[in-house]
Amino acid sequence: MMRRLATLLYRRPNLYLAMLLIPPLIWFGAIYLGSLLALLWQGFYTFDDFTMAVTPELTLANFAALLQPSNFDIILRTLGMAVAVSIASAVLAFPIAYYMARYTRGSTKAFFYIAVMMPMWASYIVKAYAWTLLLAKGGVAQWFVQQLNLEPLLQWLLGIPGVGGSTLSTSHLGRFMVFVYIWLPFMILPIQAALERLPPSLLHASADLGARPRQTFVQVTLPLAVPGIAAGSIFTFSLTLGDFIVPQLVGPPGYFIGSMVYAQQGAIGNMPMAAAFTLVPIMLIAVYLTLVKRLGAFDAL
Repeated sequence: MMRRLATLLYRRPNLYLAMLLIPPLIWFGAIYLGSLLALLWQGFYTFDDFTMAVTPELTLANFAALLQPSNFDIILRTLGMAVAVSIASAVLAFPIAYYMARYTRGSTKAFFYIAVMMPMWASYIVKAYAWTLLLAKGGVAQWFVQQLNLEPLLQWLLGIPGVGGSTLSTSHLGRFMVFVYIWLPFMILPIQAALERLPPSLLHASADLGARPRQTFVQVTLPLAVPGIAAGSIFTFSLTLGDFIVPQLVGPPGYFIGSMVYAQQGAIGNMPMAAAFTLVPIMLIAVYLTLVKRLGAFDAL
């Protein structure tokens, strides 16, 4: 029996492939996409503010409420933070990734891999709580600022509208720093992989044609690293867009999309409004993926 089945699968490789793919596809379609569509469908339900009950009366009021100034401000705040974190992560990650790809070998490269990936092994909650202590008044961050005589600069930064707060732990700047720290490894590894695939012959050819190292970097290395940067930004952008823990622990009071969904669903019980808010990151990520696809991000993953 088993021999006949093996013979059948050998003669019909498409059947063998279908048997391998159908179970995960069913799981993905029924469990993931099905639950996501069910959640979005609840965005059309009606929430009674008086009885705190959800009724299956279809309405577009929840999606229209997203355009209210308070809700639209939440969307813009979250989008701005996601873009800023992606840019800052790329700027910080590129030198590290470049050094790993071009100048490390053997045990040194293994050390860098471990150093980059080790923060990813720690608990996300532990890292977020640790940063609240580091950025708190009298914490390690403030001690370094005092030792470097940067207090005037810090006070100026904390006084900028949209960035400020009384301390780093209660400012958008502190929140931004935590996001960059947590998601930085997700940017380093794709850039390093893209630079590893850079053919050395292109660099030699550029040098043979008389290009200076700076010209080679700007005209050869950097353009070929763009797919890796775009691939890393997919992680930093999407993860920042949907995060709800860091905005609750670090920074001034003010909702992000993730924390708004959490508050609407958990504290208030307004599941339709929470479902409506989930549509925003889905649309933003879809648009973002369309943009970075043109930069070759999917080829670098």
